Formats: sequence, C-alpha cells, structure tokens
Amino acid sequence: PSASSWTTYPTAAGDLSFDLPSTWNIKDPAGELAEGGGAFAEVTSEDGRLLATLRTNMATGSTCTEKYPYSVIESQDLPQLKQDDRMPRYTFETRGNTDIPGPPETPAAAYGITIAAPPEGDTTCYIFHFFTWPPNAAMFGGFYNPELNLTPGDPSLPYLEKAKLYAQTPEYRDIKRMITSLRPAG
Repeated sequence: PSASSWTTYPTAAGDLSFDLPSTWNIKDPAGELAEGGGAFAEVTSEDGRLLATLRTNMATGSTCTEKYPYSVIESQDLPQLKQDDRMPRYTFETRGNTDIPGPPETPAAAYGITIAAPPEGDTTCYIFHFFTWPPNAAMFGGFYNPELNLTPGDPSLPYLEKAKLYAQTPEYRDIKRMITSLRPAG
C-alpha cells in the first residue's frame, strides 16, 4: 500500500522543498551545501534502496548524437518550477524497444523533471532530466532499476515491460508524488 504519513524536506540551500513518505530517508552531506553550492540529497526507501536524487547548481549541456525509439509512460506539467518561458514537466519515459536497443550501458527508462521539449516523431535523444533552477540547472529523479525498484510480475520479463509494470505500483506512485511536490521553499 501507498505510504500514509508524509513529511516535508527543505533543502540545505533553503530554496526548495518536497514531500516524501515519512518512512523514507534522506541522505545529504550532513545538512551542508553540496560542493560548489546547491543542494544534494538522495532519497532512499525504508530498506535503503535508492529511489531518487536531487541536485541543484548543476552545469548542463548536451549534444544529441544518436536517436532511439521512445515511449512516454507518463507526463505532467510542473508550473510551480517554471523559471522562464519553458514549462518543466515530470516524465517517466523509455528509450529503445524490442527491435532497437536504447543507449549502450545506460538504463533505458527513467523518471524525473525535465525542461527538454517533448519528443516528436518516432525517435529522440537519450534521456535528459534537467530543469532550469538558479543559478543554472537542477535534477530530481532516477533511472528505473528492476533490482532496486520493486516490480511485480515475472522477473524474466524484458526490461521495458518491467518499467511499464512498475508505473502501476504504489512505490512508483509515491515517487511520482514526491518528485512532483518539489517547489520553491517558503
């Protein structure tokens, strides 16, 4: 079942906060700012499994050199985080399919907040979950890992099928609720 009691976590930088199940844990640099400033927090389940990571004050930049088939399992706009003309959104998305694999040595399913435009066409670049947050960018999310993310069904199912099943679990719904609760503190 879904966690019944929730608590609010303010970042050490004091600029953001989010809600999480009270049984989950936050690992941060002892409440201090991350190296170079900004926030850093890892959210783990009650049994220590990494579920999501929050980082702010990140330098970003990417070049799309290869494109992959994709699917969007779920997407939701997050107006509380809008910093410019582009709307951040929460997304749970995949890369690759049964015919064409996703990026090599990279998990091909992830959930998190992105400012990247929604994909168009049949293919898109690798997963890019960053959003605008002063002074430059931030990320809050995680890669789907069937060894960490409790997924029902036959363990021999293909990875992308497991990711789709995971989206129906109470744990995933709590992760989504937590990530989409991210907001300016105050």
